[in-house]
Amino acid sequence: MRLLDSLPRQAPGLRPVPLLAAVVVGATCHAMFAQEPEAPSLDSRADAVNTVIERSVPFVLADISPGAADAPLVLRFTTILFNGWFDATAPFHPSAVGVYSRLGRRPSEEATVRNLNVAILHASYRTLKGLLPRRNTQWRQILLDFGLDPDDASRDLTTPEGIGNVAGLRVVEGRANDGMNQLGNERGREHLLRPFSDYTGYEPVNTAYDLFNPSRWQPLVLHRYSGLFKIQNFVTPQYALVEPYSHATPDEHSVVPPASSDHRNYGPYKDQVDHVLASSAGLTEERKLKAELFDNKVASLVRSALFAAESRDLPLLQTVHLLFTTAMASFDAGIFAWKEKRRHDAVRPFSAVRQVYGTDLVLAWGGPGEATLYMPGNHWRSYLEGASHPEYPSASACLCAAQAQAARTRLDDDHLGFAVRFPTGSSVVEPRYTPRTDVTVTIPTWTDFSIECGRSRIWGGVSFRPAVEESRAVCSVFGDLADRYATRLISGTAARRGASRGR
Repeated sequence: MRLLDSLPRQAPGLRPVPLLAAVVVGATCHAMFAQEPEAPSLDSRADAVNTVIERSVPFVLADISPGAADAPLVLRFTTILFNGWFDATAPFHPSAVGVYSRLGRRPSEEATVRNLNVAILHASYRTLKGLLPRRNTQWRQILLDFGLDPDDASRDLTTPEGIGNVAGLRVVEGRANDGMNQLGNERGREHLLRPFSDYTGYEPVNTAYDLFNPSRWQPLVLHRYSGLFKIQNFVTPQYALVEPYSHATPDEHSVVPPASSDHRNYGPYKDQVDHVLASSAGLTEERKLKAELFDNKVASLVRSALFAAESRDLPLLQTVHLLFTTAMASFDAGIFAWKEKRRHDAVRPFSAVRQVYGTDLVLAWGGPGEATLYMPGNHWRSYLEGASHPEYPSASACLCAAQAQAARTRLDDDHLGFAVRFPTGSSVVEPRYTPRTDVTVTIPTWTDFSIECGRSRIWGGVSFRPAVEESRAVCSVFGDLADRYATRLISGTAARRGASRGR
């Protein structure tokens, strides 16, 4: 396994990390852990990492993305968090350097699990404050629960507290103006700042009520509560202009145009509609659960990488390297996917089904708790809520392909064994009905992870097969690019990096 032999091992006398046998996907929040850690310890190589992820997930769901389905926002949160961990632990590694920092080298005897955890927790506090400042009370509590002082703002690079603080601040500063408009100040805006708002001027060709061009994306009318409806906007189209981590520009890569989404090619257009409808009619319990799992980017992308680290009993430094490398791969793949989504602006299945079938009957999933049934095409509903961005290429398939490739390369094999437990009735889409009994879904390899992730978008009714296949064909390159950049960082040969800017 590349570079692993040079890493410090766990110090003698530290208690082993318990393997979490299955991710538990809950009915309302997709909780990721089977049990909460008791009395978190700085001497455990699992507690700090697990606690920060576990404590932050509810606020990702509440403040960023209900269901953790909005990839640009979720990936930004997790990647910056893991970047902070990487930079905070780099001084304790024999050769590593940070992405946004060069904090010197600590003596090897200081690379204890305790020192690593202190640095990770202080970096977490600084990055979390930068990402979600309104939740500062909760971020403070994380440190307090470990017996640390969140008011310790030391920048003394001879201490793990100072290293963590400086690393976290440098990462926050490094990504503040990377093109995502985190501060809401892009294009010179000085007043009434609108964080993460679009500054590119994107406007859909179609309205939520009129499909003027059946080849192009149409915003969906979302039914939230009785009498309350909301029209989608393209979520963060400026993500296409964000500076990647692992390469200079995604413009070197592209997907072929989505010929089957051109309504003038009626045969292929109808064929891909019919394939989605057949998948809808053929939904099984397992496919429903997998569709929900991969729709949640925390439960699938983040948790699978952490599961791989825990199941292999990786030391803490290697866990941080794996988490950051896989997150970086997905983050950079997402920039590419958004670039191509903007370019092709392709129609989603819900619009195309209505275009092809209108009031004609189609056989499909009948809704929560209902059997498969015939309905007018313009009444058809996908199992998953239609994503708030154009269809082609499939973002989820792209992110999963990139992560799978990065993990395969960094771990030197394809084994995963990812186990996800769904308690009875815990489905988000079909609460109380699905699953009928407790079910554990297992994904044996990273290749299976990538394949099933892509298929789940078709089962969920939100992507066509060509979008999935093209993403899987192209997006693994971002896993390779992320691993190569991570390797340069770990070996200490990466060039110094200034603050990131939009492209």
